[in-house]
Amino acid sequence: MIIVLSPAKTLDYSVPTTENHTAPQFLSQSSKLIKTLKAKEPKDIASLMGLSDKLATLNFDRYQSWTASKTESAESKASLFVFKGDVYQGLKADELNKSDVKFAQKHLRILSGLYGILRPLDVIKPYRLEMGTKLKTDTASNLYEFWGNKIQANISDELKSQKSNLLVNLASKEYFSVLGKMPEDINVVSPVFKDYKNGQYKIISFYAKKVRGTMTNWLIKNKIKDAKSINKFAEEGYYFSKELSSQTEPVFLRD
Repeated sequence: MIIVLSPAKTLDYSVPTTENHTAPQFLSQSSKLIKTLKAKEPKDIASLMGLSDKLATLNFDRYQSWTASKTESAESKASLFVFKGDVYQGLKADELNKSDVKFAQKHLRILSGLYGILRPLDVIKPYRLEMGTKLKTDTASNLYEFWGNKIQANISDELKSQKSNLLVNLASKEYFSVLGKMPEDINVVSPVFKDYKNGQYKIISFYAKKVRGTMTNWLIKNKIKDAKSINKFAEEGYYFSKELSSQTEPVFLRD
């Protein structure tokens, strides 16, 4: 089983260093993207990403100082612990024990505009590059073209090595789209979370993001590896709705 998540824009490098850190698998591709970004002025970055002047300058500085780091340092730490934001509030990485982190390293993947795909212990430098950014390179007109089938192939190979066909999609549409159309033999399960508001159940973005992290934490701690067991999820007041669910989209409601 592989779980895929989106990254976060908010990063925290005050987190402690980790044992057994790993290097991202697509650093050569990341370096190509950084080369393109390094050529841009802060005003170009502001326009490209819709950022304030302050944030554009911060990210300009990040690109200029970025290196293809493979080891930990003050500004190069494990992705799982660096990412903050709604999803990661729910994931609570700091509460995972060594056994949990080992399971996550094998079964959790974080999709990234800059790094492509990250394992939890892959070290990352500070950056901002959302997958939907229309960044043109020498070979592509956007990041979906740039990554092509590399990320899909990486996940497919990983599942084969695990002798599994289960892909749990807890990423946003923006990020999951980089996988393209998955091979038919891969069972993609995309949980849906709805809250009751104004007389109906609907997806509320903030809650949906946070509970994706909560489910990720639950999958890791309970070492879930099969699709049927996902339906047992009952955290933060959510419960499985058999009536509204399909095999590929289990629906969880909260009153």
